Amino acid sequence: MILVSHAAFDHFGDAAAIALRTGAPIVCDAASRELLIDAGVPGTQVRSTIWGIVVEVGGVLVRPVECHHWSAGRKSDGTWAVGNPLAFIVETEPGVRIYHYGDTSIFDMTLIGRLYEPTVGLLGCTVPPELTARVEGAGRVVSGEMDGREAALAAEMLGVDVAIACHYLDPDDPEVHAFLELVPKHDTTGRRVALAPKVGDRIVVDADGVRTDPLRASV
Repeated sequence: MILVSHAAFDHFGDAAAIALRTGAPIVCDAASRELLIDAGVPGTQVRSTIWGIVVEVGGVLVRPVECHHWSAGRKSDGTWAVGNPLAFIVETEPGVRIYHYGDTSIFDMTLIGRLYEPTVGLLGCTVPPELTARVEGAGRVVSGEMDGREAALAAEMLGVDVAIACHYLDPDDPEVHAFLELVPKHDTTGRRVALAPKVGDRIVVDADGVRTDPLRASV
């Protein structure tokens, strides 16, 4: 299964090519569905959804939840496809519920934590300059949707056991370091693990916990 949170180029990415090559079903927002079909992916392969409408694909539950962002992309005829961005909670097995933030900015996520009890959080904490350099506009981008402190607070509001930094390229980014430092400081559970994987690192999560060995995934 392929999950596409929104139509931004760094999240939509190669979803269409992967879908065409593998035949994997896709769960996404309405804008991403339009872009996928425009790229030749059969509509029967794509399930668009919105916050609150839970879908099941191949025995895996996918719960879209609130995401404070945008979703827009240009189709091959020059028109724009616009939809609502998604964050996801994916229940891969009993006891493992993975939250992906979908590029949301910070808001009160406490209710999401209380209702759905995610165990793992993938939380953006910065924005790579390689991405902002590709976006035209006045001035300059100063921060990502969340910084390290905001992402650490999001982990606390969600109540996750494992907080994983994402949306970065350089593991030495100061906001990544801030995330790793601040997650334990804001942790009221006394058990939260903070991770910031490098490219190729493998994190294995199951109902028994989390492990990062072997660190390098085989290719």
